[in-house]
Amino acid sequence: IVIADANFPADTVAKRVIRLPGMDGVRVAQAVLSVFPMDTYSQPAFIMDLTEGDKAKGMPEPVIWSEYQKLCGSLGKLERYAFYERSKKAYCVVQTGEERLYGNLILVKGVVLK
Repeated sequence: IVIADANFPADTVAKRVIRLPGMDGVRVAQAVLSVFPMDTYSQPAFIMDLTEGDKAKGMPEPVIWSEYQKLCGSLGKLERYAFYERSKKAYCVVQTGEERLYGNLILVKGVVLK
């Protein structure tokens, strides 16, 4: 599942789009994670890394990343176009109203063992 910010090109990459324009990314991630088991055998979550241009400008790490990390634990970083390609394989993209830059998150599903 991809939790996307308001700037994400969901219609270009998604098989299915769910729109939640009044919600921020962190609240949506909390809701999803309340019923979504994350993978425990590989990297469970990914964020979109800063572009080289933003790094060259000295852009600091977005605050939303630390909020996602509190929810998910470990976060992998994917280059922008690699993130888009991985998003094409996702079950769906949940497009939020998140206005903070780089507020995109991919969650990798795990299994439920009883």
